[in-house]
Amino acid sequence: MATAVRPALPVAALLGIVLAHGTARAEPQASVGVTLGVAGAGLDRHLWDTTLFHAGMRGDVLFGRAANDELGVGPYVELLTHAFDEIQLGAGISALAPILDVFPLVVSTGLYGRWSEDAEGPEPGVAAALFWGGRSYNFHSSYSMSTGLLAQMRIGLGASKETSIVLAAQLDVALLGLPFVYAINAIKGPSPEAAPVRRAEAAP
Repeated sequence: MATAVRPALPVAALLGIVLAHGTARAEPQASVGVTLGVAGAGLDRHLWDTTLFHAGMRGDVLFGRAANDELGVGPYVELLTHAFDEIQLGAGISALAPILDVFPLVVSTGLYGRWSEDAEGPEPGVAAALFWGGRSYNFHSSYSMSTGLLAQMRIGLGASKETSIVLAAQLDVALLGLPFVYAINAIKGPSPEAAPVRRAEAAP
């Protein structure tokens, strides 16, 4: 028994070092996006009775990644509306599969609550989503920009038996904020460090 255990000890130690090294270098990556598109909604389990405008926000944090070609898993939260006459708030689990280097596939499933004019009170539901688009691992920050296409299937478990199919574009909030950052910097003018350089370049 002792003889069999001794050769296994170096292997176990090496495996522990490798796992510890991988865990230490893998940092969580957060992402937040605005979703805009259409929702095919219906009641009493009717699919796509009405086409409605969809708008929402969706954010997640993925753990276990240290490069673009690695898997990631973590929680997500979402807040959305269809035609502005209802609100849905949900949360669940997302898993990232690196199908292409910087264009991964993110699969999500979770639960949501729905508040609407056609329901007497809040109704629960289940949702599944598929995201495909640009989302690379950020080696310099814990925030990773993501922009792409989002498809969802949402099934209400309340008395209204609401269902909806969502097709939307997901735009990263950092990307949406770039025009405002540029405008603010243009109004403020050059920084104190850049002003002497510009004066020197303008001098004859």
